[in-house]
Amino acid sequence: MMKIHFYLRFHTQFGQSLFVSGNCSELGNSDLEQAVPLQYLDNEFWHGSYDIDTSSLTKFSYKYLLRNQDGFSVIEWGDDRYFEIAATNGLDEIQVVDTWNHAGEFENIFYSDPYQSVLLKRGDVGEKLKTPKLYSHIFKVKAPLLKKNEVLCISGAGSQLGDWDTENLTLLKRENGWWSVRMSLPPESFPLSYKYGVYNTKNESFVRFEDGTNRSLFGVASRELTIIHDGFVHLPNNTWKGAGVAIPVFSLRSKESFGIGEFTDLQLLVDWASKTDMKLIQILPVNDTTATHTWQDSYPYAAISAFALHPIYLNLEEVAGKKYASLIKPLKSKQKELNELADVDYEEVLKIKLATFRELFLLMKEAFLEDADYQEFFTNNRHWLVPYAAFSYLRDKNGTPDFNQWKVYGTYNKLSIEKYVSPKAKHYDEIAFHYFMQYHLHLQLKTAVDYAHKKGIIIKGDIPIGIYRYGVDAWMEPSLYHMDMQAGAPPDDFAIHGQNWGFPTYNWDQMAKDGFKWWYKRFVHMSNYFDAFRIDHILGFFRIWSIPTSATEGIMGRFVPASPVHINEFAQKGISFDHYRLCSPFINNAVLWELFGPNNDKFKEFLSDIGNGHYELKPEYSTQRQIEDHFSALESTDELAKLKQGLMDLVSNVILFEEANSNAQQFHFRFNIEGTSSFRYLDAHTQARLKELYIDYFFRRQDDFWMKEAMKKLPALKRSTNMLICGEDLGMVPSCVPSVMEQLGILSLEIQRMPKATETEFFNPAYAPYLSVVTPSTHDMSTIRGWWEEDRIKTQRFYNKELGQWGEAPAFCEPWINKSILLQHLYSPAMWSIFQLQDLLGMSETIRRENPNDERINIPANPKHYWRYRMHLTLEDLLKEKSFNTELEEYIVASGRA
Repeated sequence: MMKIHFYLRFHTQFGQSLFVSGNCSELGNSDLEQAVPLQYLDNEFWHGSYDIDTSSLTKFSYKYLLRNQDGFSVIEWGDDRYFEIAATNGLDEIQVVDTWNHAGEFENIFYSDPYQSVLLKRGDVGEKLKTPKLYSHIFKVKAPLLKKNEVLCISGAGSQLGDWDTENLTLLKRENGWWSVRMSLPPESFPLSYKYGVYNTKNESFVRFEDGTNRSLFGVASRELTIIHDGFVHLPNNTWKGAGVAIPVFSLRSKESFGIGEFTDLQLLVDWASKTDMKLIQILPVNDTTATHTWQDSYPYAAISAFALHPIYLNLEEVAGKKYASLIKPLKSKQKELNELADVDYEEVLKIKLATFRELFLLMKEAFLEDADYQEFFTNNRHWLVPYAAFSYLRDKNGTPDFNQWKVYGTYNKLSIEKYVSPKAKHYDEIAFHYFMQYHLHLQLKTAVDYAHKKGIIIKGDIPIGIYRYGVDAWMEPSLYHMDMQAGAPPDDFAIHGQNWGFPTYNWDQMAKDGFKWWYKRFVHMSNYFDAFRIDHILGFFRIWSIPTSATEGIMGRFVPASPVHINEFAQKGISFDHYRLCSPFINNAVLWELFGPNNDKFKEFLSDIGNGHYELKPEYSTQRQIEDHFSALESTDELAKLKQGLMDLVSNVILFEEANSNAQQFHFRFNIEGTSSFRYLDAHTQARLKELYIDYFFRRQDDFWMKEAMKKLPALKRSTNMLICGEDLGMVPSCVPSVMEQLGILSLEIQRMPKATETEFFNPAYAPYLSVVTPSTHDMSTIRGWWEEDRIKTQRFYNKELGQWGEAPAFCEPWINKSILLQHLYSPAMWSIFQLQDLLGMSETIRRENPNDERINIPANPKHYWRYRMHLTLEDLLKEKSFNTELEEYIVASGRA
């Protein structure tokens, strides 16, 4: 047995309690729910002493958690509080003195994998330093941003610590991420006053002490060994900055690819990024989206699997190798034809690639299936690979990804599917074909990532907020999703009817039952390829815009979860509650005239006259989905399109949505009630009182509720990975979002033309928080040059106020303007400045594309958008643009991002 005394520095508030969890039965076996309590000692420390049976342990590890009075828990960040049992030499008693590790500390970012493995990679330092055979104290501290040839030192009062003499310092050595030193300190040296400092080993000179007041250590008791975890050294922690480029893989163009960007092209992009001193490449999702084998599958956020990679990114020649190069040679003319297209021909590229891969598989299958590396890949990935292959085969066999329409295997059963994909099955080749493609995709992407790491560049991926309704994930575990709902976004200036992405929403309660295992597996899989990732629509972890499947437009949704308005609240506001009037579409002759003009009579066939000039939609046209189905069977004309939209608008002309199963007691407001004619036709008193409730509903009552919802999910998800996490926190952002992201050390996204402060028109990158990514545009927006031409009045204000220029703004975004905007972002205090490649090329008169509108990647308001943008020059040619590359490199170096 070993007695361990825990002392934790933490200033708590009334009602808060601290606990410790460890990998032994006495501390709950690392189950945070079984953590044991500490006791309040004084204003500085919480304390606990426990006898631990270490006989079966090789390493003892532990961490702390904080619980508020309401039961809400916060867990400290990191998994690096431990010591090897063998190193304690059979001691009976150990004392640990710790500092709480707040997840939002800037320095924790630098202990994520991309920094430790690539950007700040350095081995253990100071191994030659002598360790005393006898010691009473081990000091451990972190300092991730030391410069080359710099190590930590310690100095303080008393002879053992050199009496503050900078010529008599004790150096620390770096091991396992900590800087540490072992010292023998007699009891009479306490209380101890000390500081850490920086020492240059090359110059053999003291550089500086850390900032702040002296550290202190009191002799709490005489123990055989005391281990002090002093947290982070107090040195500037916001000095590291990097620049990156963002471009979808499909948009890359090279001489060797086949009409679309491929994983092998990433290596050329890495070469260019390295030449210009960039440290990050950001791409869009690269998962398989093959649902219909048409251009509609080009939407990268509708993956049929959260794990499988898209076959379209495979390079044919890499798979064929020299042995089967003759199979690829006849395709050279077709390759040249597709490569010369301005945009991606998604369908043609995919058709040729799949056909060629099938031929290659038949030639290579015997050796492939026996390959030891493939078999290891299969073993490590079979949990998703087998269902994916079976799904893909059944999709093609049934002619639809909608498993609800399959005659057999529509309901997933693991044992049945394992039998179905048996190597003895007649269709096994069709199954193994998908194994073949996924294995080669894995090899090609991994090779590109490894190449990037050797060049000091990290790869940032993208996690969609939703899963495809008719994909493998929904097929395997439908209980993890609300299949009767659709995720989307409320209306904004870009999509006046809102957005409906069609994804089912997550059943978070069900996911929490196994500790978010699906997310854990997803993150682990992503970490095979990515160092960082962007959480698409991170607001969805606070609340998601949820639309019933009976609707087609985002305007018919509401935030889920949300605290509803009780019927009594209307009475308290003096509102005479009329359920039919507030919850049903409001239709009278005046409304019909607004929508349809003098021809409104011809459209009344869809309505029932209920008297007094009022109408209601007939039952067969009472939902947007019914209206959509009706008009989809008719020939499309402008007149019918106007009628269809008018009927959709009638359905959404409501003020309240009733909470399901509430017996007309609880309600949710429709978004933008003031924009409805239903609201305009209410009396002024009712309008004013409803507006008060509306503002409270959307902007006050939900905030604490949504914060707690996010803190149930995000901390657990963040703990499951050590990748760098960035959140896309755009749109209608609840006020709790910035503080939650800051607490968790998740980088925010700051966009100049989409300020989060409602009182400003533009965001100034100079005021970005350090833990953020600044960018002038994203794939969902026009480029800098495209935006400049969209709104002449807004551009003029930007030209005068943000660029500080006098006079009339140029009609087009001249290169110097594009360059000025880029420089604003490069010199931002944000940790990362990331630019679309199109925006970088926009600063050059000679190499930028002629028409900026041809560079748009996505138009969010169009759910049927064809994602097909490609670079207009090859990566090989870009690498040869010496003048441009040198200029860009100079800007990056001068901004301190090199």
